[in-house]
Parts: sequence; C-alpha cells; structure tokens
Amino acid sequence: MAKLKPGKRYNADIKGWDPLSDSFTLEEAVAKIKAFKKTKFDQTVDICLLLGIDPKQADQRVRSSISLPHGVGKQKRVIAFVGHDKVKEAKEAGAVEVGSDELVKKIEGGWMDFDVAVATPDMMRVVSKLARILGPRGLMPSPKSGTVTPKVGPTIKEYAAGKIEFRNDDYGNIHAPIGKQSFDQKTLLENAQFIIDTISKMKPATSKGEFLKKITLSATMTPGVRVELGA
Repeated sequence: MAKLKPGKRYNADIKGWDPLSDSFTLEEAVAKIKAFKKTKFDQTVDICLLLGIDPKQADQRVRSSISLPHGVGKQKRVIAFVGHDKVKEAKEAGAVEVGSDELVKKIEGGWMDFDVAVATPDMMRVVSKLARILGPRGLMPSPKSGTVTPKVGPTIKEYAAGKIEFRNDDYGNIHAPIGKQSFDQKTLLENAQFIIDTISKMKPATSKGEFLKKITLSATMTPGVRVELGA
C-alpha cells in the first residue's frame, strides 16, 4: 500500500516545527491550534491524554463526566428513559424523546438520532435490553458517568448544554472535546486546564508510576500539538 503524503494544509501547519519531537506549554499549544489555517467549518478542538493505566484491569479504568467552564460549543440531543411520573420533567428539561418500553422499541428499530441517553435507576431493567446496541457506541446509561440518576431534569439540562463524558480506550487514551477553533485562546486554555486537572485527580489506587504520560491537542483537520507535562 502506498504511503500517503501530507497535504499542503498539513505542511503549512507544521512549518518551522516538528510534531513528532517538539512540545510546548499548554498556552503555546493552544496558540498553535488557534493559528492553524481555518476551514469552511468551525473545527472541534480535542485533547488526548495518555494515562499510565492497564486498560484491561477493571479497577484501573477511568471514566466520568464533567461540565467544562465554557462548554464545548455544541448542543446535545438527549433522550430519557423514565416512568410516567418523570415524563413532564424530562420534556421540560429539553429531552428530544422520553419514554420506557416504547422508546426501547424505537431504538431497536434503528432510530439513533441522539447523543446522550439518561435513565432513572428503576428504568435500567428496561434499558438493559439495549446493551448490545448502545454499549459499543458509548451511549449506554451508566451510574459512573452520571447518566443513571433520579435527578433527570438537571442532568438532561447539563448534557443538553454540552456536558461531556469521557472514558479511556483500549490503549489508555482519553479523548475529549474542549471547544471550537473559533473560541478565544483564554476560553480554550481554561477548558483544557480544567479537564487536565480533573483527570489528574482520578488516578486509580492500583495504577503505579506516572499517571499522565502524554498530552496532545488537535483540531479536526490539524496536526497534533504535544503539550509539555507539568507546563
């Protein structure tokens, strides 16, 4: 298979530095992302943190949800699995679909027009039927991520406003959005620092050695910019 050559945009973005060896303070990395050539759409800026964990060990997996100080610039479509007593609350909070067994059947039929699924604890017996559909997509409600809760109204509002979930992948990486390239530098910097500080405090007790091993910022169509650890 022929090796793909970097495009003109990529070559222009890396002019004067080497993405494979150079690293920058967080503030400098954000400035680089802001300086990269703009596209016709507003690129999402992501942060990737490589953690010193063994992803195969259940007690070392890192997963949670947070609301960033300035949001991520995207409204999310939230559905809610609730009983009749919570339907009005869920709808008023902004859920795009609300229900129980009928909502399960709709998803089993192929409907997937949503970003987050929230459920009350008593509804998990119903939602469990969707584990094979929602699980692989990262959409299964979970107490650990805060999407299984009796407080459906506030939870729906938080996720609709852009609250994010994150969890490590099979290689120990956590990927999360921190905003849009159009955000000002201070906003992106504060969002990035917030998620770094949050995850830094989540080191599993059984994880030994260095916890944060590598941090990289990138936008949808840009090179990754490596961040100096501790900078």
